[in-house]
Amino acid sequence: MPGPPPDGEPVPSDGSLPDSALRDVGRRGFGVYVHVPFCASRCGYCDFNTYTASELGGGASREGYADAVLAELRLAATVTGARVDTVFVGGGTPTLLDPGDLGRILEGIDKTWGLAGDAEITTEANPESVDPRSLRALRGAGYTRISLGMQSAAPAVLAILDRKHTAGRAPQAAIEAREAGFDHVNLDLIYGTPGERPEDFAASLDAVIEAGVDHVSAYSLIVEDGTRMAAKMRRGELPYPEDDVAADRYLAAEAALGGTGFSWYEVSNWATSPQARCRHNLLYWTGGDWWGLGPGAHSHVGGVRWWNVKHPTAYAKRVAEGVSPGLGREILTDADRHVEDVMLRVRLSDGLPTAALDAAGLAGAARALADGLLEPDAYAGGRIVLTLRGRLLADAVIRDLLP
Repeated sequence: MPGPPPDGEPVPSDGSLPDSALRDVGRRGFGVYVHVPFCASRCGYCDFNTYTASELGGGASREGYADAVLAELRLAATVTGARVDTVFVGGGTPTLLDPGDLGRILEGIDKTWGLAGDAEITTEANPESVDPRSLRALRGAGYTRISLGMQSAAPAVLAILDRKHTAGRAPQAAIEAREAGFDHVNLDLIYGTPGERPEDFAASLDAVIEAGVDHVSAYSLIVEDGTRMAAKMRRGELPYPEDDVAADRYLAAEAALGGTGFSWYEVSNWATSPQARCRHNLLYWTGGDWWGLGPGAHSHVGGVRWWNVKHPTAYAKRVAEGVSPGLGREILTDADRHVEDVMLRVRLSDGLPTAALDAAGLAGAARALADGLLEPDAYAGGRIVLTLRGRLLADAVIRDLLP
């Protein structure tokens, strides 16, 4: 189940922001994230803010969800305005909503702030939740990019993860999305699942390559407290993930994807061209602004971060009353923003300017360079860029660059 929300100061009932936060809205890009909290079933490793029908109880439904989001949009319109460069609809399983409702949400965003002519508009989807008809409807509604949760091509691994789709469904859905006219298609993989063999992950990599997608995300399994998988591991029913195995899987991903036209642009993300990179995620990673709609959604505008109430019923009640669904917020200090900038930009292939580091950070960078964790040519040109070995040890490098 979802964990508790973070601490923070109260959000004003009208959602208003300090003038200082509104001064340069959109200067680094402006995006909209829409959280859809519904799932047909809960995966054993998931601790996202999502709910199955049995977990929801009364007062919230898929059928009325688009109207609740549109009500929050009306409130947001009174707080700030900026042209929208990217939209990302995530979850949960957004495609449990009718394509018409996802289209209405997109129309509402356009009417509220205006979509840029070249806006990237993404929806996540589980492979079993889409078909050629729904994919054509989504593309017709204006969605340009789809991200499909494949996780693995091995039936045994899917079973351990509690995924409901068959092993071949995700690559087939990716092909159907291309045929429906989506500009960009991503497949998500998870590696390091207990019981996953090297040949299982190799088969997964082969499958995403053969599907003809232009973007792949691959993440090491993280076991979160409170999940069914964590409980099984505590009881000894499943072994814990191993760091060495995760490193081997990452190297296998880099070899397979790098050998077939993909290039890494963030530690866990590969694309076939700069145009195929996820612009919405890049907005997060480079300090842009975004408004998060929906229960539990987080937002960031001008150094102010806030988060909505988590439960869909509480969310729907607040927006119906014209009250901000924001539960808490924090105003980031310059030091906070520096830490986040280093943490996120070091993970990018474009790297971090060395000028962004203080004396202690530069000393840490020199150590990382000597240890073979940074690219020498980039460093000589004034940028911190991780080598392949550096990507494996990215968290350690980042810690050494920060106070």
